[in-house]
Amino acid sequence: MKKYLVISAVLLLLGGIAGYFYVTRTPEVSYKTAKIERGTIVSTVAATGNLSAVTTVSVGTQVSGTIQKLYVDYNSRVKKGQAIAEIDPSLFTAAVEQSQGNYLTAEANLQKARVTVVDAERTFARNKKLLSDGIISQGDFDVAETALQSAKAAIKAAEGSVAQSKGALLQAKTNLRYSTIRSPVDGVVISRAIDVGQTVAASFQTPTLFTIAQDLTKMQIEVSVDEADISRIQLAQKASFTVDSYPEQTFHGKVVQIRSAPIITQNVVTYVVVVNVDNSDLKLKPGMTANVSVVVAQKDEVLKLPPAALRFKPKSKGDDAKVKVAGAPPQRAAGGGSTGGSKGGAAKGKDRSQQVYLLKEGKPVAVAVKTGIANNSSIELVESSLKDGDEVVVEQIGGDVKKKAGASGSPMGARF
Repeated sequence: MKKYLVISAVLLLLGGIAGYFYVTRTPEVSYKTAKIERGTIVSTVAATGNLSAVTTVSVGTQVSGTIQKLYVDYNSRVKKGQAIAEIDPSLFTAAVEQSQGNYLTAEANLQKARVTVVDAERTFARNKKLLSDGIISQGDFDVAETALQSAKAAIKAAEGSVAQSKGALLQAKTNLRYSTIRSPVDGVVISRAIDVGQTVAASFQTPTLFTIAQDLTKMQIEVSVDEADISRIQLAQKASFTVDSYPEQTFHGKVVQIRSAPIITQNVVTYVVVVNVDNSDLKLKPGMTANVSVVVAQKDEVLKLPPAALRFKPKSKGDDAKVKVAGAPPQRAAGGGSTGGSKGGAAKGKDRSQQVYLLKEGKPVAVAVKTGIANNSSIELVESSLKDGDEVVVEQIGGDVKKKAGASGSPMGARF
């Protein structure tokens, strides 16, 4: 029995020693690499906006009344000058008749005034001769002269009344003409805000009855671009976008306007960039939300570096002693530098000196690099001893490094 206890104690001791060495052993370190390739890098600025017609006209009314007829509806194609609605013209027709009568009365009063002037001139001439002959007194002559002057003044008043009544007649005819609402442009009705029997009132602000898009085959997107990216947007740059209605189709456009007026929302400053779009197939509708990517830089046949290679930094003490390279540029702390922000844009500064790691004899060795434009998947390698086909370290597996620390360091600054 004693023999078995001794053997058990020895086995337990050996097991404890083996477990201790197993737990305290240095884990095996391995590295994941990615190959440097040559190809095209397209740097973009991403933003969102809404589609609209290039020219949209709001049609209102200049007179008040009840809608009597509607000649168009949603999606109706209209021509310039075409009647699209009619307000009950009864009151306007009556106003025209009344103004016409007032105008005729004013014309008659003018003719009567002219006849009175002729009679007053004859009386004045006769009294003047009689005064010279001494037949009438000076007072009688003065009365005739005053009557002539009054008759001439009455003509002026009658002429003014004619002009006034004529203006009222023209206004009444204009209001009657405005009772028929006509399209100001060729286009398509995209909005109707009235129905037959509805009363519209034209007061200080003209009510909008219809919205007409002049040409839906040519549309535009008003894109809100962040102030950090607006300096990289230029006229005539190409843009691509998608809409939720056609998630698998990419549409194309071109930047035609960069507005300088800032839009400030909750202390966030953005600027409106207008992108023109060809909509010949009429798939796109006004108001659709577009996810736009504006191409701000493009380079072909350049060396492409995976972004993870710049984020990688070995953490093991043994590796730290081996990664120092003579002549390598001083390195920034994690979080320094930038590759163009979270939208995969071009570098906002000049070429940046950084480093990546190659495996030599199973250990990472630092290589100095300078980078250029970037997107979410690739970074341009501007200057380095690396060549097409070289494999750079992107991840460390094992070792004494914590998982979180091994992948979170970002010499690039913003995440890709």
